[in-house]
Amino acid sequence: MSDRDLNRANKALVIEAITRVFVERDVTAPAELFHSDYRQHNPSFRNGNAVLPGLISSLSEGFKYEMGMVVAEGDLVMVHGRFVGWGPKPMIGVDIFRIRDGKLAEHWDVLQEEVPASETASGNAMFESVS
Repeated sequence: MSDRDLNRANKALVIEAITRVFVERDVTAPAELFHSDYRQHNPSFRNGNAVLPGLISSLSEGFKYEMGMVVAEGDLVMVHGRFVGWGPKPMIGVDIFRIRDGKLAEHWDVLQEEVPASETASGNAMFESVS
C-alpha cells in the first residue's frame, strides 16, 4: 500500500470511529474499530476498548460532536473537533490516534474551553467545520 493510500485508509478509519462513537453513539463500534488493548493517554479513562461503550452510554442527551479538519500521516491521525455537552461550556479538542493493523490502538487528546471569536485577541474562531 502506498503512503498516500495508507494515509487515506487511516483517515477514513478514524472518521468512521469518531462518527460512530460521538455522533451515532454506537456501542458496538469499540469492539469493531478499536484494539482490545487500546492504549489511552487521557488521564480520565482506563486502557482497553471495553471502557468505551460505557462512555458512549453516559453521553447526555444534549451532547453534540462536530468534526473539523482531519490530518493523517502514516499511523497517526489527528482530528480537530467541537464537543458540546462534554462540560459546562463547549470544548475544542484535538484527538490524536495511532493506528495498528487497521484498528485504533492508541489515543491522546488536548481539550480547552471554547472562547467566542468576539472575545479572542485575533477575532478568529477556535473551530470551523470543514466540509
